[in-house]
Amino acid sequence: MISRLALLCLFAAGAVHAASPYPEKTPDTPANRTLDRYWALQTQHVHAHGSLDSTGFGGEDWMAGRTETRRQLAEMLGLDPMPPRTPLNAVKTGEVQGDGFVVEKLHFQSMPGLYVTANFYRPEKVEKPLPTILYVCGHSVVKVDGVSLGNKTDYHHHGVWFARHGYTCLIIDTLQLGEIEGEHHGTHHLGKWWWMARGYTPAGVEAWNGMRALDYLETRPEVDKTRFGVTGRSGGGAYSWWIAALDERIKAAAPTAGITSLKNYVVDGCVEGHCDCMFMCNTYRWDYDRVIGLVAPRALLICNTDKDTIFPIDGVFQLYQSARRLYAGLGAEDKIGLQVAEGPHKDVQPLNTGAFHWFERQLKGADPMATTDEAAKKSLDRKSLKVFAELPKDQRNTRIDHEFVPLAKAPAVPASAAEWQPLRDGWMKALTEKCFASWPLDTPSVQVHRDGSMDRDGITLTAFDFVSQEPFHLRLWVAHRAGLRFADLELVALHVLDAEGWKQFEAEYYQGFGKLFENATETPHDDKAWQSEQGMFKSFKWAMAYVAPRGVGQLAWTGSDKAQTGRLRKFYLLGETQDSGQVWDIRRSVQALRGIDGFGDTKLWLTAGHQMATNVLYASLFEDRIGRLDLNDPPPSHMDGPIYLNVLRYLDTPQAAALASERTKVVIYAADKKPWDFTIQTATTLGWPKNVQMRDLVKEEK
Repeated sequence: MISRLALLCLFAAGAVHAASPYPEKTPDTPANRTLDRYWALQTQHVHAHGSLDSTGFGGEDWMAGRTETRRQLAEMLGLDPMPPRTPLNAVKTGEVQGDGFVVEKLHFQSMPGLYVTANFYRPEKVEKPLPTILYVCGHSVVKVDGVSLGNKTDYHHHGVWFARHGYTCLIIDTLQLGEIEGEHHGTHHLGKWWWMARGYTPAGVEAWNGMRALDYLETRPEVDKTRFGVTGRSGGGAYSWWIAALDERIKAAAPTAGITSLKNYVVDGCVEGHCDCMFMCNTYRWDYDRVIGLVAPRALLICNTDKDTIFPIDGVFQLYQSARRLYAGLGAEDKIGLQVAEGPHKDVQPLNTGAFHWFERQLKGADPMATTDEAAKKSLDRKSLKVFAELPKDQRNTRIDHEFVPLAKAPAVPASAAEWQPLRDGWMKALTEKCFASWPLDTPSVQVHRDGSMDRDGITLTAFDFVSQEPFHLRLWVAHRAGLRFADLELVALHVLDAEGWKQFEAEYYQGFGKLFENATETPHDDKAWQSEQGMFKSFKWAMAYVAPRGVGQLAWTGSDKAQTGRLRKFYLLGETQDSGQVWDIRRSVQALRGIDGFGDTKLWLTAGHQMATNVLYASLFEDRIGRLDLNDPPPSHMDGPIYLNVLRYLDTPQAAALASERTKVVIYAADKKPWDFTIQTATTLGWPKNVQMRDLVKEEK
């Protein structure tokens, strides 16, 4: 029979029922239900503090803060500061003659080497500048013999309609499905979690390409640059939002199936149906009606079908209602509309004609009762619309995820405290505001509840439960020599367990408590210096503590790899990551240990391995009185994890280790010591060289 001591405090959170075919069904376990409860609580929190509902709808306050709000959106798209508007170097490569219209095939560079392939539709005869539509494409794969023609070719019927009805229209390819094939699916299934650490999202590239497309259109004599509209569906609907929100040259927008509520994405799991171009890096923890609010009070038609499973109508309607209240508060209720058509997530004609009708009214001043019944029909040979005969060798499209958002430059080793202080303060500010902004602001002191203890092999093992963050209830195990009180102990070493560490802990628990101490002298403390330090092993007046953060041990989430990917993506939609939550759990574990009677002033060491070692490192930056960190094989860069939102825009792991070494002793066990030169040299230069020690990597038992 398993002892009650071996059981975590598990509880069943209320099940969350999805309103769409997502998320993928996972095993019904207490840990999975707890995580579902967390999604619900955090989504409610973000909506309460980061939606239009949270700002009020007087209109004046929203408009007064709009400049900063727009800057925040630009930052979350990787566009703050905005890249320089370098020469577009537009090149026309050919023409296609249509029935009463002409299509020009062209490309331009939104930044050097970042090519945008496009088709420009215009009436055959243009006598004066015309209202102009920027059409941004959804995800449509168009390939012939393995060669991409660009998704612009699959949406050509929209350009034809506009050109035949007195507009010019530029249809641009997207990064992923253009003639030069970049990538939208970094976290969707490619495991590029470093996108989040860099603050990169392909949504930023699409927004920037759209804004530069407007720059190009302003050079065309056929274009009335005072009458720009933007539209597109699915991915194109999302890009329509980004472009209209950031660029006030857009006078009328009709995004189609491109946005819904945070609840739909996270609680209902619709994130699983989307790639990364649909999402900003949600540093400021917005619900998506704030994006809509940045379009106000300009003309806006929200288009959606009633059976769209990745943009469910309930969430779309919720956002529409919020936006309409804002428009009403601005005295512009006549400038917002809702077009709902029957059907699934497809390019259905009722949505198209609704958008056409909207632009006729808003950009031409047409009679509101006039109808626009002519359908958009595909009539051109898609191969004829291809721009490049040969792809340019200087293209950056396929590597732009490595370049679009600059990495923080590795700083020179500070020569003095005067140089160190601004570095330290700037990094800590960035970590607080940009990387760990999702941490609870008002949290009660940790309430620790003792669940019992038992003796075996001359060792006493005691279990304590505490709440790290609702609904995550964690357990601390504290092991020490039998017969000692906590007040007698001179040191407690807290081991923070990852998945492998949890397996080892379980095995050692069942083999006998003595194993907890026996193996502790080998992993990671297998050196003579540790064993002799202050004679701890002679007096045996020390304790080993163990904790498994969220996602580990009996709080581990189960299911397929796809389900786990969906979970990790939900975290970043909420403005956090699984790893940043684990850092918080480590902080709370330290506070819990300090709250146990007898441990308030006991020397405390922290130890962990691999990515969890880095989590321990960052937790130590926010907690006082930690005597030592033992970090076994931490990745030397966040490119390899752990992932905190935006962290690589400001610093990397060696700089964090230098921060910690000012406060505590840092012992790093590594096979390659070179990446830690900055840490070592900073500690040496600034006068605390004994606070950084490099040791050989510990070999772990299998």
